[in-house]
Amino acid sequence: MAKLKLVQLPVPPPTAFAATGNVPLAAGCLAVSARENGLEKKGLEVEVLDPSVTDSEGDTSLADRIARNEPEFVGFSLYLWNSERSLHLAREVKSRSPKTKILIGGPEVNPDNPFVLSETGYDIAVSGEAESTFARLLTTLLEHEDIIAVPNVAVRGRDGRMGPFSQEENAAFPLTTYPSPYLAGFVPVDPARSTYLETVRGCRSQCTYCFYPKSSNVLRTLDIPETIRLIRGLKERGARELVFLDPTFNHRPGFEEFLDSIIDVNSDRQMSMFGELRSEGITEKIADKLAAAGFDRIELGMQSINKETLKRVKRYGSPEKVAEAAKMLADRGIELLLDLIIGLPGDSPGDVLEGIDFFFEKGLGEWVQVFPLSVLPGTAMRKDAEREGLIYLPKPPYRVIRTPNFSPEDLASTLFRSEDRLDRRLDETPRPFLADFDPSMRDVFLFSEDGATEEGIADFSVPGSRHIAVWWEGKNLESSKKEFFSKLRIRLLKDPYTVTDVVLRPREPFSPKLINEILMEFSAIPASYLSRTLAHRGENMLHRVVLVLPENVSFPEEWLGIVSEYVPVFREMKWEEAVRKSVELGGEFPGARILDREFHAGAWAILSENADPEAVLFADRNLEKKWCWEVLGYSEK
Repeated sequence: MAKLKLVQLPVPPPTAFAATGNVPLAAGCLAVSARENGLEKKGLEVEVLDPSVTDSEGDTSLADRIARNEPEFVGFSLYLWNSERSLHLAREVKSRSPKTKILIGGPEVNPDNPFVLSETGYDIAVSGEAESTFARLLTTLLEHEDIIAVPNVAVRGRDGRMGPFSQEENAAFPLTTYPSPYLAGFVPVDPARSTYLETVRGCRSQCTYCFYPKSSNVLRTLDIPETIRLIRGLKERGARELVFLDPTFNHRPGFEEFLDSIIDVNSDRQMSMFGELRSEGITEKIADKLAAAGFDRIELGMQSINKETLKRVKRYGSPEKVAEAAKMLADRGIELLLDLIIGLPGDSPGDVLEGIDFFFEKGLGEWVQVFPLSVLPGTAMRKDAEREGLIYLPKPPYRVIRTPNFSPEDLASTLFRSEDRLDRRLDETPRPFLADFDPSMRDVFLFSEDGATEEGIADFSVPGSRHIAVWWEGKNLESSKKEFFSKLRIRLLKDPYTVTDVVLRPREPFSPKLINEILMEFSAIPASYLSRTLAHRGENMLHRVVLVLPENVSFPEEWLGIVSEYVPVFREMKWEEAVRKSVELGGEFPGARILDREFHAGAWAILSENADPEAVLFADRNLEKKWCWEVLGYSEK
């Protein structure tokens, strides 16, 4: 029997205990397609890698798992955030199992994305909605026929290069063709995770920066009775939050009737819901029904205050109407996401800041999120980028780096000025992993002048987990630099896309040049989405350095001041000292790594109220996770 393994990797989180939001819906839909098209009866065994596995394992462990028993086929779903790691795993799987045929698909796989098409390690690329294409492709492969007649497919030639895509064919199958992968048993319903579902494909809006219009401007809709059966089934399986992936949730026909049906299913408000809406058509009555149905978060994208820009990018709409709809929703206790994009064609830095001021004037400033434009594959904006004068990164996150109205400096300064006006950081904050060693885990590696101890893994070639900490301890770190760097290289090559915190724990000062040398070691590993996404801040989300000062060891203030300009600094302390320093933590005083293992409710409350929450970390894993979820608010939402 032939084996197919489907893999969908998560959004890389900023810290070890942040939720990934990983729901392999695309992989599950392909598995359903294989079943519904009779491929299981033809001898194909299908497995969707469980998200609990892809969320926790490092690169080597995942490659070993995927290649185990040499499956005939492996499919990777490529998204903005996981493409480079997925392609790395494809190469690693191919090296372990050369006969395995590797397929890639997803929004990143498009004829206009030379980044993906120039990569190696996979055999076949599939673009567009893939359920029907995928079944035809697998049938052809199982029957050893020529796949040239299969649409939307590119094949690697004997010369090692990808050939052109076959004839493009837009998907037209009714959404009732394939049952939900949740109900079919391919994707678990996990109450601790959001449950993603599609009830509409296609989008009437033609926003040039968005991928959705590539599919179709004709809506293919799962009818209301079928959708309600799905929602009811998800509820019975324990779903707690439903996230509708419909491109514009309130564009579906019979929207008000649809909300009435959801209200009937969710009258006990057991499930919360999220959707992205257009402001047009939101009335007081619709707002009431959204609240009654359980929608506690809604995204409304204004994108720009400049109406000429909105026309240029085919967003259209009215800022005043967005504010009016937002007020109606906020008045009903619904949390909002109000989007503004930096770098849209026609916009200037002043337009972005004016957009923020507009929302503040309407009493909606707390809901604003501002982010730079990404010129995504498959979008009209990428096609027109040269004409629009857009220069962008050729690899994820494809962020715009220059426009006719924004220099690189303008793009960065607009983001920082937006943060000043909103009084909050808009990007994720990388949070180091400073928990103690747990022998049941593979996430703490220790190197010290005295040799590794029971407090960490000694063998740096052991495959690690998704997020690891490499501790370097000693009185004089520079004296053991050569040996440590040798071990660090082993670790980085073993799991190059694993988030890695190098934790320096000296007992006396070292030259700040040592930090630069570590950063140079990082630069030997190819850059990726995680290392680029905060590059405008001079931060690396993938490979980081942090300094931990041992308890009761003094360091010169001048030296600390210099080192803290390069890396985050934390001092080990007990609850009592952390409480005394609570107001200073994260400011003039280093952050705290709290050593106590027992929970202290009073100290917890004081630190939660007074300290910079990112400046408080814990040696105890349970306390660290509790802080991340309760204070920092990490969750699937």
